[in-house]
Order: sequence, then C-alpha cells, then structure tokens
Amino acid sequence: MEKKAKKRKEIKRKLLHKYRLVILNESTFEEKISFKLSRLNVFITGTLFIIVLIGLTTLLIAFTPLREYIPGYSSTRLKKQATELTYKTDSLVNVLNYTNKYLENIRMVLRGDVENNEINRDSLFEQFKIDPSTVDLSPIKEDSVLRAQVALEDKYNLFQRNIAQGSLVLFSPVTGVISQGYNADKKHFAVDIVAEKDAPVKAVANGTVIFSEWTADTGFVIIMEHEEGLLSVYKHNSSLNKEQGDLVKAGEVIASVGNTGEFTTGPHLHFELWNNGNPVNPSDYIDFN
Repeated sequence: MEKKAKKRKEIKRKLLHKYRLVILNESTFEEKISFKLSRLNVFITGTLFIIVLIGLTTLLIAFTPLREYIPGYSSTRLKKQATELTYKTDSLVNVLNYTNKYLENIRMVLRGDVENNEINRDSLFEQFKIDPSTVDLSPIKEDSVLRAQVALEDKYNLFQRNIAQGSLVLFSPVTGVISQGYNADKKHFAVDIVAEKDAPVKAVANGTVIFSEWTADTGFVIIMEHEEGLLSVYKHNSSLNKEQGDLVKAGEVIASVGNTGEFTTGPHLHFELWNNGNPVNPSDYIDFN
C-alpha cells in the first residue's frame, strides 16, 4: 500500500511540477516572454484546443460548400440535376405510354382486330330508371312564363336559328363499284371498291397523315386522322403521294389505286373508317357511285 501511495504521489508531483518556458533573443540572450507551465496544464490546454479545432472543422464542413470537396458528399448542383432528371423521366414515361397506346391503336387498325365487348344495356340503365308515378309533371308558373317569352321572340324573329349540330362532310375516295361491303361478322371492317389501276385516291376530309408505309399483307397503306376522332384507312395502293405528318385537304390526291400486298385479288381500294377506335360502315357516310 505504501508503494502505491508513493507512486501516486510521484505521478501527482510530476503532473503539478512547475516548468518555465522562456523565449530569448538569440543575439543578446534577452528574455522576451516566459510562461509558467506544468504537465497537467499542457495536457488540458492541448485537449481543449483539439476539441475546439474538431468542432470548428465540423461546423465548417457541415454549413459551407467546402463539404462538396469531401468524398462521399454530393453537391447541391448534382442534387438539383437529379431532381430535374427525375421529373423529366416521369414525363417521358407518360409520353411513352401514351405513344405506345396510340401505336397499338394504329396496329389494330392495320390488322383489323376489334375486341368484342358485350354490354348489357338494361343493367346499365336500370339504376337510372325513375318511376313516373313519383314525378310531378304539372307545369309550373316559371315554365309557362318562359314558354310564352320564347314563343314571342320566335314570332318576330326575322332570321331562322340554326339548331342543327355541324357534322363532318366526307367525300368519296374513288369512284367505282363495291365488290365487297362492310361485314363485321366476318371481320371485314371495310368496303372494297373496284377501280382502274393507278386511278387517283383522294382524301375523304381534311386531316393529317399519321401512317404512310409499305406492309406485306396490304401493300402501300396510308392512314389519315380527321376531326371528331375519325380515322380513314386506304390499303392496296400502287403508290403513295403523301408522307407521315403531311396536312391534307379534302379531295386532295394522296395515293393511286393498285394491287399490292398478299391479300389482294385485283386493282381495288380497301377503304376503312374508324370512329374513336371503333370501325364503322363507310357506306353509311359516303356515296361511292
């Protein structure tokens, strides 16, 4: 025990033993500055200095742009660019999905594939049926006043009001004889019009060419997009006069009657009309004679 006590006293003496740090002029040996130090003071001072230095360095790195030069830290510019690229990627994905759906509709038109979705109309309208016995159909005073006012205005109106909604006028693409008509049961969603070879094929309405290419089955094909969700399709042409993206006026020549493609039996025009993705009978809208 005495040895341990002596050892502790010796360590304490060494830690608290005073030293004098003197700075002298080398030429004259004049004392300039002197400090009284001990090992304990030097240790405590050095430890505090290191702690303060570490704290200042941490603050400097955390709250200044200097952290961007340390490996592992990402710069603000890179984060901004990554955010912008994320938004652009999301927008491009939406555009790509829309384009894929649009192209799939075009492929469906070219193949003549139509999904047969049977819907029970009675079940759809059942929830909207109203019992007439529960409705009061007797005219009210405001209704009678409005009817009298409208009748008075029409009585002295010099101009007839146009109440009919405008519809898209379609022209005949070619003049000829229909060899095969529209038949949805046989999946023939078109009319085949026999005409002279190289006869001009005209646009049925104003529109934009969205497809103008060669296909193995139907030869030279051109597809136009019109107003009100209408598509017109012209197949088995001998040549095409318009390219994709061209704006075409109604009656303008877009192709020539031909006999191209594997599914053809002679010079004719295979003409289709699609309304909002569904095939319609062209004979109901166009007089081909």
